[in-house]
Amino acid sequence: MEIRYAVVLGIIQGLTEFLPVSSSGHLVLFQDLFGLREPDLFFDVSVHVGTLVAVCVFFFKDLKEIVTTLFSVSTWSIGKDSLWQSLYQKPEMRLLGLILVGTVPTAFLGLLFRPVAAKVFSSVQIVGIMLFVTGLLLWLTRRLKRGGRNAAQLTIRDALFIGMVQGVAILPGISRSGATIATGLFRGIDRETAARYSFLLSIPAILGAMVLELGEAVASGFPPARVVLVGAFMAAVVGYGALGVLIHLVKKGDLHAFAPYCWLLAVVVIARSF
Repeated sequence: MEIRYAVVLGIIQGLTEFLPVSSSGHLVLFQDLFGLREPDLFFDVSVHVGTLVAVCVFFFKDLKEIVTTLFSVSTWSIGKDSLWQSLYQKPEMRLLGLILVGTVPTAFLGLLFRPVAAKVFSSVQIVGIMLFVTGLLLWLTRRLKRGGRNAAQLTIRDALFIGMVQGVAILPGISRSGATIATGLFRGIDRETAARYSFLLSIPAILGAMVLELGEAVASGFPPARVVLVGAFMAAVVGYGALGVLIHLVKKGDLHAFAPYCWLLAVVVIARSF
């Protein structure tokens, strides 16, 4: 793979991993435009490392608070309340628990749909249909009222619902960020909390996907180091910027603004398949 393609694919990954426009839909389109095969598995893992770095840096404060609380002696001190009650009362531990709860259905459905997703990826028409679905989910958020439940009011049921949607988003054409944030909004969660929880929940999902691909990626051989580094760097830098843009738009209530783009991309993807 040439450096220029590594730059382009790194930028695409960084933008579409977080903006609600489906990274897989763009990958299908750009592979077709450039006449590229699917990127080397190791390169694919490297750009996912880039996006993982981006989300960890962006939410560094949240992650630091969770880790600090997790390893604090006072966290595990049992007073008058039970250990479970003590943990539940700590916002950081409660958030960590909800991330873990949401990760369970994501992992189950992700593994269940993984073989299907590979077959679906070869069908551009289905990818186009899934892009239409993504656009519809985004469009339906336009009439939702401002406000809603905050982070302290998130429930296990919220985490399970959002986690299930994230698992289904392994299907190409379904935007992970768009589907999970929209689900949070439909469940009455406020905009900022829905976006924040969605991206924190993406960390174990991205990490899990990397682990699943790593063994096969190493076996398939290594592309040139400069290609890997350039792709990962571009994905990290662009991904960080994309995260900031999306959080800003979600807070304004403009998530639905991405819907027409998803529909346009769906038309282009389907049209190029004929």
